[in-house]
Amino acid sequence: MIKIGITGSLASGKTTASKILSANKGPLFVADREVKKLYKKKSFKNLLSKKFNIDEKKNIKSSLKKIITKDISNLTKLEQIIHPLVRKEMRKFIKKYKNKKLLFFEIPLLIESNLMKNFDIIFLIKANKKTRIKRFVAKGGNPKFFETLNKKQLDHKTKAQFCDYIVVNEKKLKIFKIKLLDIFKRYERSIS
Repeated sequence: MIKIGITGSLASGKTTASKILSANKGPLFVADREVKKLYKKKSFKNLLSKKFNIDEKKNIKSSLKKIITKDISNLTKLEQIIHPLVRKEMRKFIKKYKNKKLLFFEIPLLIESNLMKNFDIIFLIKANKKTRIKRFVAKGGNPKFFETLNKKQLDHKTKAQFCDYIVVNEKKLKIFKIKLLDIFKRYERSIS
C-alpha cells in the first residue's frame, strides 16, 4: 500500500488536486470532510459549546470564527479537540482499505501536524496569496478570517522541505491537471 498525502495552504487547490490524483486510482480520505461530519454531531457541538462558552449551538461555527478572529490561540485549542478525532478516522480509513494499492489523503495541515512519516509521497499544492484570497472570498469566505487562518499555517518554503513534489496552481485548471498527472505518471513509473 502506498499512501499519498496532498497538502497546501488555504485555498491553494488541494481539493481539486486530490480529486484529479485519486480519480480511478484509489480511495480518498479528506480531512475537511471528516471535520464537517464532526460538526453535525450533537455531542461534538456540546463539547465545543462547553469548551468555548458558546450558548448558540445552531451557529457554532460562526461563533467559533468570531472567537478565533479575536484570539488566535483559540484555534490551537480547537485543533487540539479536532485533530485526534480526525486521526482516528484516518486510521479507520487505512484499515478499511488495507488491500488497496494506492490511498490518497487530502490533509491541509499535514506538515503543521507533523504527519509526514505517515506518507510515502507528499504533494504540496502552491498558489500565491493574492490568488488564494480571491478563491477564498469567491467561496463566501471572509478576508479577515483568511488572514487569521493563514497566519497559523507554515509558509510554502518551510512546507516544501518535507514534500516530494510541489505543484503551482495559479493558471487554468487544464494546465494544473496536466502538471499533476504528468508528475504522478513519472512517480508510478519509478515504483513499477
